[in-house]
Amino acid sequence: MMSYLPNHSTLYAALCNRDDAYDGRVWVGVSSTGIFCRLSCPARNPKPENCQFFDSVGSCIEAGFRACKRCHPLAPMAKAEPIIQQLLAALEARPSYRWREADMARMGLDASTVRRAFKRHFGMTFLEMARQRRLREGFTTLAKGGPVIAAQLDAGFESPSAFRAAFGKLLGQSPGSFAADALLRAEVIDTPLGSMVAVCDKHALHLLEFMDRKALPASLKKLQGFAKGSLGFGRFEITNHVKAQLKAFFDGDRATFDMPLAYHGTEFTKDLWQALCQIPAGETRSYSDMARAIGRPASVRAVARANGANQIALIVPCHRVIGADGSLTGYGGGLWRKQRLIELEQAYKDKTAA
Repeated sequence: MMSYLPNHSTLYAALCNRDDAYDGRVWVGVSSTGIFCRLSCPARNPKPENCQFFDSVGSCIEAGFRACKRCHPLAPMAKAEPIIQQLLAALEARPSYRWREADMARMGLDASTVRRAFKRHFGMTFLEMARQRRLREGFTTLAKGGPVIAAQLDAGFESPSAFRAAFGKLLGQSPGSFAADALLRAEVIDTPLGSMVAVCDKHALHLLEFMDRKALPASLKKLQGFAKGSLGFGRFEITNHVKAQLKAFFDGDRATFDMPLAYHGTEFTKDLWQALCQIPAGETRSYSDMARAIGRPASVRAVARANGANQIALIVPCHRVIGADGSLTGYGGGLWRKQRLIELEQAYKDKTAA
């Protein structure tokens, strides 16, 4: 069972007091440095607005943070599995290197064993960890208005074509195809469950999806068509609202969202997505329940498809729809995230009951 984190104020106080009671249970990512630490880290305390708290090392890495060299938050996992220690040291020595399974073989390691070990401890493979670390640097450079060549070098790619190919695989289009003064703008938002891509215009949120979701490239391509190619990097004021409300949601301070949303779908899917927003945090519904809620009781399969086509994760809470038998059914962001969200939102229901 995944744990629910205390609120931001409690954890920040523990960080300032270097409370080792949270070691192994909570980590802090500092946005101003890009580093994540134990709460007992002896380093100088960061500002509270620069802190994000996580319940796993894997979540810190997915959010783009690097391990602190003073408190060594990866040490327990590395000691538990010698191959993890070996590869983490190799990654630290060559952070911009494009790692492959052949490299593991040359180190005398079995790729499948490595894959299982990293999945068990971090929820991702070693190759995924290395790739996210490289591409995130490039995305950040582009979002700040930097040129493609600078983003390529920050991501550790010697070849422009290789960078474009890797970036295209992640986001569905090459970095050079993003418009400079765009109608729609994409920004990365870090959350305790991993990095998300938010796409907004001046008035509404159009997309919010986890960066590792397989459907993300197709979703961005659809938005690019809607905007007639005017999709770029950066943020509008609405992006800041999305980021602030997501932070409050994960801190346990806000159960609902109130930013304007732009739906891209049929009337049927729009009806369903609006009905999803009526499910209170801490409650779940079955697909049959949702079919009845929109007046289409015989359209359970169509409801399931529309639920899976949702492009505004968390805020349009498709994760609150489960199987009729109570089982966690498919979720584009991963079943582990669906479980974590349902557990997190249970706290909101408990507060209401209290």
